[in-house]
Parts: sequence; C-alpha cells; structure tokens
Amino acid sequence: MKSRHCLLGILFCLYTISDYGQELSDLANKFIETLSPALRTETLMNLKSQERLNFNYVPIKRRGATFKDFNEIQKEAAIALLKASLSEQGFNKTMAITQLENILIVLEDNKLRMPDGSPMRDPLNYHFLVFKDQNNNSFWGWRFEGHHISLNFMAGENSILSSTPSFMGSNPGVVPSGPHKGKEVLKEESELGFALVNSLSEDQLTKALISPDAPRDIITGTSTEVSNIEPLGISFENLTKNQQKVLLQLVKVYLHNYEAKFSTNFWNKIETAGLENLSFAWAGSLAPGKGHYYRIQNRIVLIEFDNTQNNANHVHTVVRDLTNDFGTNILKEHYQQSHKH
Repeated sequence: MKSRHCLLGILFCLYTISDYGQELSDLANKFIETLSPALRTETLMNLKSQERLNFNYVPIKRRGATFKDFNEIQKEAAIALLKASLSEQGFNKTMAITQLENILIVLEDNKLRMPDGSPMRDPLNYHFLVFKDQNNNSFWGWRFEGHHISLNFMAGENSILSSTPSFMGSNPGVVPSGPHKGKEVLKEESELGFALVNSLSEDQLTKALISPDAPRDIITGTSTEVSNIEPLGISFENLTKNQQKVLLQLVKVYLHNYEAKFSTNFWNKIETAGLENLSFAWAGSLAPGKGHYYRIQNRIVLIEFDNTQNNANHVHTVVRDLTNDFGTNILKEHYQQSHKH
C-alpha cells in the first residue's frame, strides 16, 4: 500500500515541472520516445483504429500502457502531456479521482478483483494511448482512461480540436470516513445543480422535472455516437436572470476542465448555437442522499450528471460535443478534402 501512495505522490510532484510552452505534438513525441520498443507497441496505435472510439469508464481490461509500466522519465513525460491537455482545474480533478482508488481499497477491504485476479482498485491502473497516422501528420489523438476517467483528445495545427467525450466520476461522491472524510471531488457540479433546481418556482419545476426517479446511470452510457437526444426540461428563456447565471456558471464548471484555448472555442460554439436554446432537466430527489440526475443541452453540447449508485454517493458526469465527439467530423472533412486532391 505504501508504494502505491509514494508513486502517486510522484505524479503530483511532476505536476509542478511540466512546461506549458511546449507544443502538444512535441510533448506527445517526447513521451513516445521515452518508451521501450515493447511499451511503444502497446501505446502507439493508428489514428484510424476503432480502438480510438472505444470509450469506457468502469474497471475493465484496457489497451495501452499504465503508470505501473513506466519508469520515472516515462511518468514525467506522460504527466507533461496530460497536464498540457487540461486546465489546472481539470488536471487536479483527474488526479484526485485516481486518488479515490486508495480510499475504495480501504472501504472495500481490497476484496474486489478483476477477471485476471488483479486488484480492481488501483490508483496506477490508468492507461495511455496515442493515435497517429504515418501517412498524415496533420492530426493525431490520444486517450487517458481508467476507472471513472475517460479523456479523449484530437489535436492538429498545434491546438486541441476535440476533447470529448470527457467523463469524470467520483466514488465515493463524498468520502464518508477516514482522514479524507468530507472530500468531494465533483463538489461544484453537485452544489450548483442543487442550487439551480431548488431555485425554481413550482411552475418552473413542473417543466424541469422529467421524472420522480433518476436513471441508474448517464443515459448516453458508452455510446460512440450520440444523437436524437430530446432536449427535455425547462428552457433557458423560462429561467430568471439569476437562474440563467447559475446555469451558465454550471456549464462553465465543466468547460473549465479543458485546456484554455479549447475551452474558449467550445464555449463559443455553444454560444453561437444560441444560449436561449439551452435546456435544463432534472430527475429524482431535490436533496442529497437520494438518487438524482440532471442534463444540460443544446444542439452542440450535452452534459449529464448522475448520482444514484451506492446510496446516491457515486457520481458520474460526462460532456459530449454532439457535432464532433472524438474529432470525427474534423477528420471526416479532412479525409474528404484529401481524396478530392
């Protein structure tokens, strides 16, 4: 157990030394160059591989090398790439989620096992994959994924062009005991949701409340493509000015997990699609302690928050770009243009 904590501590120390000024492609190449031939084979895949669209957030067997496979130089390069792909807030939440594995080890008495017999809870069991096309250096992608984390990136022109789907979860939602009692990784996402739904008038709540029972999980699940999700709930225009501010603040809590330029561009897309077209839907309990769920969307963005499992102390959140998850539309347009030439 001690070695797990020490290694995770190294990851947090590395947070302070990565250089934001380097281009993402340079960081990815530097990371790949640190790997042994065997690890490189495990980590590097073709950009057109279907594995790039294999999105999941539960403890399963995954492709890609993990922190357990890396030496200190490789860990430093991996963390530098992760840090440069997120905001400080997003990076800190990501690392905090990996730390929750140590809390689950204690709460569950380390009894849960994977099919191969290895421990199900492991703060180092988070996988890196880099996707490149040997015939096309214009675009490349990468993924960081493990229990309650799935971060999917597409980059090109020295910028991140897609950072969705992005999943962050928290089990426990609020740590119930021990030295970290009261720790809540996704606190703002929860508190602002409750603040908004409980500010609604009786008439507004009639529109916003789509079910007395919350779904067991986010409704989009692990779908590669998300479409035709009906925008249920109350519309932005039917909220008061103060309620609108809270809703936009909630949206920005999610967007501020992203690297600054991508976050701004994503916000601009949402705003261009019409803030008046945003909707807010709620299901389940209006107070903590029982299952609850909310959804925010317009034609560009879909955000889901679900807290139903483990006596409503187990949070799942996801952000989807309904027009460009996995950067698929950008790649499609690029390859179509390439074929024309």
